[in-house]
Amino acid sequence: MSTPIEQSRPSPATALSGGAARHSSFSELFSDEVVTKALARDIELPYGAGKAVLITLDNGHDHNKPNTFGPGGLLELDAAIEAAKARTDIVAVAVTGKPFIFAVGADLTGVPKVENREQAHAIGKLGHDVFRKLGELDVPTFALINGAAMGGGVEVALHCTYRTVSSGVPAFALPETFLGLVPGWGGTYLLPNLIGAEKALKIIIDNPMNQNKMIKGPQVHEMGIADAIFEPADFVEESLRWAAKVVKGDITVERPEVDKGEAWDQAVNNARFMVEGKLHGAAPAPVRALDLVAAAKDRTRDEGFAAEDDALADLMMSDTLKAGLYAFDLVQKRAKRPAGAPDKQLARKVTKVGVVGAGLMAGQLALLFARRLGVPVVMTDLDQDRLDKGVAYVHGEVDKLLAKGRVNADKASRLKSLVTGSLTKDAFSDADFVIEAVFEKMEVKQQVFAEVEAVVSPETVLATNTSSLSITEMASKLKHPERVVGFHFFNPVAVLPLLEIIRGEKTDDATLATAFATAKTLKKSAVLCKDAPAFVVNRLLVLFMGEVLAAVEEGTEPEVADRAVAPLGLPMSPLLLLQLVGPAVALHVTETLHASFPERFGVSEQLRTLVDAGKTEIYGPDFTIDPEVKKLFTGGGAPSSEEQILDRALCALAREIKIMLDEGVVAKPADIDLCLITGAGWPFHLGGITPYLDRSGISEKVNGELFHPEGLSALS
Repeated sequence: MSTPIEQSRPSPATALSGGAARHSSFSELFSDEVVTKALARDIELPYGAGKAVLITLDNGHDHNKPNTFGPGGLLELDAAIEAAKARTDIVAVAVTGKPFIFAVGADLTGVPKVENREQAHAIGKLGHDVFRKLGELDVPTFALINGAAMGGGVEVALHCTYRTVSSGVPAFALPETFLGLVPGWGGTYLLPNLIGAEKALKIIIDNPMNQNKMIKGPQVHEMGIADAIFEPADFVEESLRWAAKVVKGDITVERPEVDKGEAWDQAVNNARFMVEGKLHGAAPAPVRALDLVAAAKDRTRDEGFAAEDDALADLMMSDTLKAGLYAFDLVQKRAKRPAGAPDKQLARKVTKVGVVGAGLMAGQLALLFARRLGVPVVMTDLDQDRLDKGVAYVHGEVDKLLAKGRVNADKASRLKSLVTGSLTKDAFSDADFVIEAVFEKMEVKQQVFAEVEAVVSPETVLATNTSSLSITEMASKLKHPERVVGFHFFNPVAVLPLLEIIRGEKTDDATLATAFATAKTLKKSAVLCKDAPAFVVNRLLVLFMGEVLAAVEEGTEPEVADRAVAPLGLPMSPLLLLQLVGPAVALHVTETLHASFPERFGVSEQLRTLVDAGKTEIYGPDFTIDPEVKKLFTGGGAPSSEEQILDRALCALAREIKIMLDEGVVAKPADIDLCLITGAGWPFHLGGITPYLDRSGISEKVNGELFHPEGLSALS
């Protein structure tokens, strides 16, 4: 039984002794803050342990608008802690969140308005001033992590004496370096001193750089971040029972001693090597976070927190953070409201999916549709052997999900039963959505669609996963060309979130609406593209790669040319990308673009020679260029420097993006940026290709104007 706290509580305005005036200016910066309240109530702990204060973080909205910490939210929490601190009748303080959400970090809405380093420093210090009180009360504090916890939400928990976590927590992370910041409210000091540098750096560095990976509740416990784990149904009740036993001394929490010797230094060195290898110095935040973790083993709490304040102040004023916030805004907002998408009410229901083909891409698509849509998926191919291999691939991937605990046994069995094979396209007769993933040749795709059209209803959506061919031409020989749409995924399908949706000349609104609705259910970021050669990502990547290959053809050593773009911190070099895509596929897309734009897209004869020689690997097992491939990359007497190649490639991109926008391939520069971030792994810290081209002066040099003349705030 709980009762409201009767103790008078300080107002947020006076909660921080001597600091109210300093923080009053924040109200203007964070005028849009949805304040997270700190709702405090008394509870009687079980087993006669005594009275405790339970603080529930709640911004008054459901889980679709998570709790965050702006200045208002921090002062609310501070007032609740101060009220508890003044009491002598309590034995503990616990902090939890609203249903499904603990807290997901700082409110970043005001950060772009920060004008000077002093303001930035004060924001960092305010977080520390409030959170650290949870670790410095006279009574033990407990974080009951009931739902998603990120950034400042994780740091609130780290400041507490003990932590419990729900096994149902779907996301737990310190994503700051992904955006261009560091975990600056205690994360770089408290986490490594709790679980050791190696495990802490996985959360602080590795996961953010790996597509901003999150961990789940069980991993939080396994890593030693949480002291106990309970099921979601009665999580708070069980956590309080556990807390009562801790207070009474019936449970003693034992944590392994952290190795602050060679193991700590080695972990930092390994992470530093990885960061340098991936980013080549292009992003300051991960390096700054590493420096903070490296020093945390010898610093006092005051010193560690002060260093975090300084790091936040520096990074908050950087172009890298502005770029990261712009990129974050793209994937969080624009990706969820695709420009040009028709009224979703026009979308037709999809109850069965057909996949033409049973190769690797087709198998990936079949698994994705089965997992996300939960409807029957039937694959077809030309012979039983290929078909059996395709279905077996899907079933094998399901077994891997089961082994990793991503699905349970019942879900695995259900997924396998949903994916079947057929040698005849008659199996598509009752399908609402059929996607082809066959050989990238126009005549082949036209024949496939003609065969499918003969057996499906006139409303069935016919989607193509083509990477470069014309949707309009593909549909031109059908009775119902209006139901053909481009639905271009990126490999690996399960990892890359982009889906280019291409409207042919006759594609109708109902088909397009169904495509967008399906993309949303598939949890993909959909961008509407005009039916133009190679659409967005492949058009730009082929151009970028082409400039590097052209430099090699002119006489530049392939290693030099490949290294030229390293300052961008891209996920892979151009020649590694060529190997991943496959020289034959790259040649095909290049030839398609050359046929449409011969003056801008050349065809590398060395690439053609590579394909004719049957070479599929550029690099050998030792990560050096295959000697046989290198022989094919010879000739030319005009080598270029790395700087010249990078400038050449960026200028080509700036010119082509301007042309694409003038042609209406996508609605705005933001859509180009969203495509490259979600489909090609363009680094978050660069904030998208168009802001980078603006910052580097390339836009004005090539086009005489900026892509974002009004800055990065105008995404609508």
